[in-house]
Amino acid sequence: MGCSSCGTDGGTPRGCKNNGTCSSGGCNKLEVYDWLANVALPSGQKPYDIVEVRFKNSRKSFYRNASNLPLSVGDVVVVETAPGYDIGVVSVVGELARIQVKKKSPGLKPMETRKIQHIAKQNEIDNWIKGRSLEKEAMYASRTMAIELGLAMKISDVEYQADLTKVTFYYTAEGRIDFRQLIKDLADKFKVRIEMRQIGSRQESSRLGGIGSCGRELCCTTWLTDFRSVSTSAARYQQLSLNPQKLAGQCGKLKCCLNYELDMYLDAIKSFPKTDARLKTEKGDATHIKTDVFKRLMWYALQGENGLIALSPEQVKKIVDLNREGTIPKDLKAFTYVVEKEIEIGYENVVGQDSISRFANTNKNKNKNRNKNRNKNKTAPQQPS
Repeated sequence: MGCSSCGTDGGTPRGCKNNGTCSSGGCNKLEVYDWLANVALPSGQKPYDIVEVRFKNSRKSFYRNASNLPLSVGDVVVVETAPGYDIGVVSVVGELARIQVKKKSPGLKPMETRKIQHIAKQNEIDNWIKGRSLEKEAMYASRTMAIELGLAMKISDVEYQADLTKVTFYYTAEGRIDFRQLIKDLADKFKVRIEMRQIGSRQESSRLGGIGSCGRELCCTTWLTDFRSVSTSAARYQQLSLNPQKLAGQCGKLKCCLNYELDMYLDAIKSFPKTDARLKTEKGDATHIKTDVFKRLMWYALQGENGLIALSPEQVKKIVDLNREGTIPKDLKAFTYVVEKEIEIGYENVVGQDSISRFANTNKNKNKNRNKNRNKNKTAPQQPS
């Protein structure tokens, strides 16, 4: 399913240029599967009246269904704003919305929450689509004005309110920006209320979207909803090279995926000995070079010798204990972990099935045998009767 911008105009894709086949399900984050939809409520319990509504670029907020409208996921509704109204799409309802409220807004007061007015009518949807069509022109005009005023800011997105009375400009900047004159110029040009909202570089990448180095759509665009801090220690624990060009994402900061497997690495490293300890031998001290967490190997190098020696964590602990007792082994060969070579299973044409002409050769041989038999029969002397 695609959004309205994923249609075709004379065969040319618009919007994200995927014609609705993007993994996000239509220019938004992945839909939430309501795993409580088929669970009946206890007797006497009223349905939860707080609903999650999604707006442009996956901006979500909670609203109260005070009129007890029969809402379901995907309904286009009109909600209260200050001032006017806005239009969004219902993303979560029922008991799953209760869980989302506890998770994202634990201090939410239902009676103070803004209400859902009604299901959107056709004329309201037409104004909503009209506002979307004006956003591109507004973004270009605002960027031009910001450059003329010499403001060190980057306007990355524009969002029109559904009633066309308010425009929100999203921008990124390194420091504080005095955009009072910019707001006046924009208000004079568009004759609407102007709001400037600063976002971070991660939020900007989430709104703009793109393809990551893995070849898939960005996680922040498709499914990631919260941005946790990522430190370089996450790369160190995973034995990754500290190359900023490879570790940085589209936003210019460390990739969020560095945190995905970090807990598993931390649990695995707990069984490894410390790497700062040197292994003392009669040939010299061995220094730790690298660790293979998956194969459970620690590689050491002896001073003055070339090559690396693979040791298991248990062997390293044993050598460290021997050094503490005052025992110095002759060398590390007795403790060396023998790396078994993986048996490569190659391809071998046993029955000759990959030959394109295998059938042609068979037919030729049959024809040759037939011709030989015919020739023999012709040249063979006839027996007297």
